[in-house]
Amino acid sequence: MPSKTSIHLFCRVVDNFGDIGVSWRLARQLQVEHEFEVTLWVDHLPSFARICRNLNPELARQSVEGVNVRHWNSDFERGGPLDVGDVVVEAFGCALPPPYLLAMAARPIKPVWINLEYLSAEAWVEGCHAMQSVHPSLPLIKYFFFPGFTPRTGGLLMEVDLPRARTAFAADTNAATAFLQALGCSPAPGALRVSLFCYPDAPVITLLHLLEADERPSFCMVPEGVATEAVSAFLGKAAAAGVSVTRGSLTLRVIPFLDQSEYDRLLWSCDLNFVRGEDSAVRAQWAERPFVWQIYPQDELAHLVKLRAFLARMCAGMSPPVSEALHNLFLAWSGVGEFAQAWPAFRDALPYLQAEASHWATLLRRNGDLAANLARFVRKVGGIS
Repeated sequence: MPSKTSIHLFCRVVDNFGDIGVSWRLARQLQVEHEFEVTLWVDHLPSFARICRNLNPELARQSVEGVNVRHWNSDFERGGPLDVGDVVVEAFGCALPPPYLLAMAARPIKPVWINLEYLSAEAWVEGCHAMQSVHPSLPLIKYFFFPGFTPRTGGLLMEVDLPRARTAFAADTNAATAFLQALGCSPAPGALRVSLFCYPDAPVITLLHLLEADERPSFCMVPEGVATEAVSAFLGKAAAAGVSVTRGSLTLRVIPFLDQSEYDRLLWSCDLNFVRGEDSAVRAQWAERPFVWQIYPQDELAHLVKLRAFLARMCAGMSPPVSEALHNLFLAWSGVGEFAQAWPAFRDALPYLQAEASHWATLLRRNGDLAANLARFVRKVGGIS
């Protein structure tokens, strides 16, 4: 029986969870759905362990859910591995160690080398997707692969059974209640159920005070370790899992940090999800619920260009008042404008945004999913069966 095609996927943890979240999902999909033998190299195993409970952060080599996990440490940097993948994926521009590059170049059949880029809705991405670059000194070719929101990009990560699982969860009238109760959460009937996952500089205190003063009751759930300073200030105590407080119309509860499958169910259970970075933003879109995205900050405010490009795509076809409300709140949540001024119009638009969220997810599914598109691409350019 012929051996499986091997993929080595490299990831450096940049914003604690987003990069490793995407890389871990991709690794599992390539292994389970596309029958590659996947090795995932990660430089910070403790961050990885927070979203993957089966991982032991003390082990440099282990198998987790069928994926070979290796610690990308200084020993690896100095000596290089003994083997090289048939396909090599460097996630988000992380530079491969020089010994590994030399080992790639020494192979009689060169690996298919992929630079998996950050997600962007900018128009130029379509022209650069799948472009190749010849290494200046080694006989290697690198291909740039862009996740995206159109058919001329790589699409978004989505497991083959995800739509079915979400639909079944939504159809079960007791599923969300049971899931939230298992987390110690019991929102009152009719309360706005909110999940909060953001960077420390988000206007969290402003949001909490707005929910506190709102006529409609709200139940806000924040994973332990997220926006700790702001959440602790509102609680009046350390933001540890299980701690909660009710003030005015708002009940705020700190929940345990969830693994990826649990986090999906949290998104499905809420009426509004605040998300950050790349991985949680993509999952929020597949959840088909209204969401607010805090994009990962970049130098020279480049992230705001990306955010506006995304909003232009997602809001195309929306009514002008709903589109304006969405634009204003997304930008204010990322530091442009006053969040308190943008909130009332967004809150009033939530019923319309629910329908728009389902429509948007339907459009995105037509682009195929990132793992399948990547598998198809590497098999084509590498002549892999």
